[in-house]
Amino acid sequence: MTMDKETPFLKTQYFDIIISGGGLSGSLMALSLADLKKADGSLLSIAIVEAIKPTAATKQDNANPLFDNRVLALSHGSASYLKKMGVWQHLSSEACAIETIDISDRGHYAKARLEAQEHGVSALGYVIEMALIGKAQLKELANKSNVHWFSPDCITDINWQVNDQSNDIKNESKDKIEVKLDSEQNLQTSLLLACDGANSPCRQLAGISISHSDYQQVAIIANVATKKPHNNKAYERFTECGPLAMLPLSKLSSPLSAELNGDSRCSLVWTMPPEQGEEILALNDNDFKQQLELAFGSWLGAITHVGKRDIYPLVLLQAEQQTYHRMALIGNASHTIHPIAGQGFNLGLRDVQQMSALIEKGLNESTDIGSFALLNEYAQKRQLDQKQVIELTDSLVTLFANDLLPLVVGRNVGLKVMNYLSPLKNTLVKKLMGY
Repeated sequence: MTMDKETPFLKTQYFDIIISGGGLSGSLMALSLADLKKADGSLLSIAIVEAIKPTAATKQDNANPLFDNRVLALSHGSASYLKKMGVWQHLSSEACAIETIDISDRGHYAKARLEAQEHGVSALGYVIEMALIGKAQLKELANKSNVHWFSPDCITDINWQVNDQSNDIKNESKDKIEVKLDSEQNLQTSLLLACDGANSPCRQLAGISISHSDYQQVAIIANVATKKPHNNKAYERFTECGPLAMLPLSKLSSPLSAELNGDSRCSLVWTMPPEQGEEILALNDNDFKQQLELAFGSWLGAITHVGKRDIYPLVLLQAEQQTYHRMALIGNASHTIHPIAGQGFNLGLRDVQQMSALIEKGLNESTDIGSFALLNEYAQKRQLDQKQVIELTDSLVTLFANDLLPLVVGRNVGLKVMNYLSPLKNTLVKKLMGY
């Protein structure tokens, strides 16, 4: 991993922070840092290296190369942070509040209900399209003159030890790293933040190993409409094939058809074995509706409309370490988890929030923002939250994907107990709300 020695040194550009990846985590990371100031009062210089041009994601159509058409369940805490970043003002009219969550086990008696009102909030979380969040973040970033995009481009090599003796680059620290781009440009920085997804090039260049568990499940994603209104209620339904979530969606401003008018739109996340997933995906709309009604039940009446269906394999991916020399992993570059509790993006957002807070603290104390101490503190502070969320989702998959009688009895007793035991319910709600 060396820099191109034939490239003249004077062409190298220095940035205080380089962010690899301009998707949801990367653009939010840049937005979180854009207003922070150094000791001399100047703003941080930030570079985003992204393979896809961000302008393509701002078009008012369905083609969003940076952000796909999946729906996200934003926790209450995530929505609060997006509001702080100035993003929520673009999203509030499009987001659908989750006021109630019903959790049930198909074919068994137990059920638990979580209600926002019981916890002193108007919503436990919100449901919104990923593309809308991405567009809103890019819209806010467009106003930040200290954020520079290198796009379409990508990092192809990293030189971890650069001792700069040149006066052409205004930087007090002689310890930094240099990244080589596919465009043959060289950039130097004090801190590299890898927000470049589950197949993170930066993680691979650093030689950071990952643990990888294949759940042997896929998730079918689709927007559907139901006969009964959802009334801002989300459903987590455990079936013999895997969990099935129905998340409430907001009204369409211009309904595509009569079936989609009103509060009847839901986002479906249906988990099942890969073989069954391919069979279900291949069904025509009517047969798909029938199978979905059988699995979900009559909670929302008949399924009246089915939109485009997509299928995704489900894995648990964890990086063996969160940081490297002047580099940290953020979001999916560090962890990719099962969607069973809707915590993936929320967990990554808290990575962004923690890193931003530590960098702000470092700037206020005039310390090196890429130092081992700061990065080590980031790794330690994120360890517990990541461990808890991964264990929660992993254990739910194991518990509710098993038909052994003792586990069936145990989980139904557990749901019933949780429904009436306030301390247990409060603990779960607090975690689901992102606190």
